[in-house]
Amino acid sequence: MKCRFCDNAMDNPFLDLGSAPPSNAYLGASALQKPEQYFPLRLHVCKECWLVQTEDFLEADTLFIDSYAYFSSTSKVWLRHAEQYANDIVQRLGLNQDSLVIEVGSNDGYLLKKFSDKGIPSLGIEPTASTAEAAKKLGLDVLGEFFGSDLGRKLANDGKSADLIVGNNVYAHVPDIMDFTVGLKNALKPGGTITLEFPHLARLLQDKQFDTVYHEHFSYLSLFTTIKIFRAAGLKILHVDKIPTHGGSLRVFGALRNDPRDISPSVSKILAEEASMDLQDMGPYRKFQQEVNRVKDDFLSFLIKIKKRGQTIAGYGAAAKGNTLLNYAGVKPDLLPFVCDAAPSKQNTFLPGSRIPVLSPDALLEAKPDYVLILPWNIAEEIKNDLRSQGLKSTFVTAIPDIILS
Repeated sequence: MKCRFCDNAMDNPFLDLGSAPPSNAYLGASALQKPEQYFPLRLHVCKECWLVQTEDFLEADTLFIDSYAYFSSTSKVWLRHAEQYANDIVQRLGLNQDSLVIEVGSNDGYLLKKFSDKGIPSLGIEPTASTAEAAKKLGLDVLGEFFGSDLGRKLANDGKSADLIVGNNVYAHVPDIMDFTVGLKNALKPGGTITLEFPHLARLLQDKQFDTVYHEHFSYLSLFTTIKIFRAAGLKILHVDKIPTHGGSLRVFGALRNDPRDISPSVSKILAEEASMDLQDMGPYRKFQQEVNRVKDDFLSFLIKIKKRGQTIAGYGAAAKGNTLLNYAGVKPDLLPFVCDAAPSKQNTFLPGSRIPVLSPDALLEAKPDYVLILPWNIAEEIKNDLRSQGLKSTFVTAIPDIILS
């Protein structure tokens, strides 16, 4: 395998989660009579540029299909995050009716609508038909295409260079990260700003967040490596914020290489933090498999203990990260009978691999299990508060990085 960015030859993977189906490939009832496709799920790190990446097996158009089931607007926490971001960036950049905002990976329009409501012209780029259609129903302008250098150039040629390009939790999802980044440069107006949000590699390693590893995530990024990619594409990073989303993310602010704005001290500060964690050394990577196996073993032991005691448990949140955890631990319906989810697109389906049924939250309120396993631990507080407000008295459980009961 060659590095997707610098083409350096890669050695053996530092994390091997066995084989699993794509994490968002939810199954209908008829699909239970058919075999599923499983693909190896492994992480490599490039010792030249230190880009962490999944092993090559699937193309993006195999993963981000028309029936893609992830809709961002399902989470209230995420909607509040989007509103705060939109308010802040409009003020920070002085965006108005003469500006253009392009969002790459606009999903169901949850963020783009915040700009549209302010009278700021906006354009979404979203290749999955299910979410793009939802955005169009809100009256938003959306292109149903994969973003890259060619599309960025076409937008500029069509007079659609952007004052702001937003990419929230999309950068990790692109197989050709260099072509994507060149696309950002091509579509950016001189003096314009790029903001990208992505989970921070430091938190993945530190908090044993191996469940965020799945085929749809091609890259796991540090600031160190992101700067290298930006430079190669003719861009630079001006500022970085740490944000709490997805278990700890970075929001980077980028611009064209010749942009006169100064680089803020935040960049050198986070680079120093990464260096102190030895992210450009093999040490943290070599011990990661052992740490992950301990988390997986503790989780499986907990479920078995619940079953032996004759107690009941159900899951909440049919999240992609949950599918990685369940499939690596080999959990089936005998240990976790069902999972509930608020997204109608996931209800009355079955989780890929484990084939655990996905039901509406009403099923959880009816069953009143002793324990509720929250699979999307990054929004656990939102879920607990919501279910408790509806009278559920179960003990809540999260499994990453340790079993925590609340």
